[in-house]
Amino acid sequence: MKNYQILSVFMLFLLTGCGSVSEVTPPTEMTSLKTAEPLQTTQTSVSAPLSTTTTKTTTQTTATNATTTPLITTDTTIITVPTEAPEITNPPSPVLETEAPPQEEIILPEDSPADSLPDTITEAVPIPSDDTTAPILTNDGNGAQVQIGTVFNLDNLVGYADDLDPHPVLTYSGNVDTSAYGSYPITATVTDSSGNFTTWNLTVNVVGQVSAPSDNQSTEYFSDFVANHAGENCRYGIDVSKWQADIDFNAVRDAGCSFVLMRIGYGGNSISADQYYYQNMENAVNAGLDVGVYFYSTASTQEEARFQADWIAGELNGRALQFPVVFDWESFSNFQKYGMSLYDLNAMYDAFADQMAQHGYPTMLYSSKSRLGNIWRTEGRPIWLAHYTSYTNYDGDYSIWQQSSHGRINGVSEEVDFNILYTDRIYW
Repeated sequence: MKNYQILSVFMLFLLTGCGSVSEVTPPTEMTSLKTAEPLQTTQTSVSAPLSTTTTKTTTQTTATNATTTPLITTDTTIITVPTEAPEITNPPSPVLETEAPPQEEIILPEDSPADSLPDTITEAVPIPSDDTTAPILTNDGNGAQVQIGTVFNLDNLVGYADDLDPHPVLTYSGNVDTSAYGSYPITATVTDSSGNFTTWNLTVNVVGQVSAPSDNQSTEYFSDFVANHAGENCRYGIDVSKWQADIDFNAVRDAGCSFVLMRIGYGGNSISADQYYYQNMENAVNAGLDVGVYFYSTASTQEEARFQADWIAGELNGRALQFPVVFDWESFSNFQKYGMSLYDLNAMYDAFADQMAQHGYPTMLYSSKSRLGNIWRTEGRPIWLAHYTSYTNYDGDYSIWQQSSHGRINGVSEEVDFNILYTDRIYW
């Protein structure tokens, strides 16, 4: 699994799911928001995962000595790096991004994101002298809101990554006056150690009160979900965590659900078990449902990923699962703060998969369509695709499609994610 092929995948996506729809409309942009809560600890200490809410936009970008087009998403948080950006030349046409991001499930206290990151970083692969790949954006920050009277800090408003350099440099030109209300256009640039750079324009809004992102995804009922995606090679299920609280899995089964994927835990260099995992596992198995687990990771080193795999294996204690153990890493809004390159991130997944294999468990990667397209290496990896739309045009191989995050099903009082398992695409 360990090689020095670097992820630079930018593909067109066209893949139909099970069943059909009479009319396909372009997916709409969506956001998701989870409310903050006290951290639950079942291990010695807790460094729970970063969680963000995002809205996606389109903006112009350009990169020297590179053909990569950056992924663009937006986010709101608050660093100032006052240097001038290189001049924008021949910006390409905007990239249209129309999918909803996967939900990030844990929100830390407001003062914790930077301080809670692990102290260690993965050692970067040596950067070749002929490196011509520019950094990409994981969050362009456009339309971000900053509260009046606060310090403007651009690095907290954007996210970026390089294929090889774990520490690309952010600069910007323009002025954001946080003492006065208004919209302030600036030009930002991210440059890697080989001199490749990506430049884009964004607008920062100084407001009296930073507002929460809206979420306009409509509610979907399980019976409609099944009817709209009917197919002979399809099975239908849900994924759950403590956000769904107490679940009547007998009612879930009777509604037509055949499997459940549940969060087993979350963390980085220390881990917490999901407080409903043990209850969910027992009750789902007793109801006759097929089961699998996922781990919400904020690891930043291979050592942490292996530690997480060992912890999961210990919790499972030899339990048979009908699905691979899922690795869920979503902290892209300020990706640079983890001190990783995209090579490092993918190597970290390989380390997790290798360690789980030593315990006898296969693994699966969970991610959104856009992240699978330009961040993750997907070849040879079972994939759980998140794409909240009536029709996915993702063109890669995947076994499970998370189609909605606003589902309603008997037995679950809260909204829940709906998933389709394609029985003719079991890649594990």
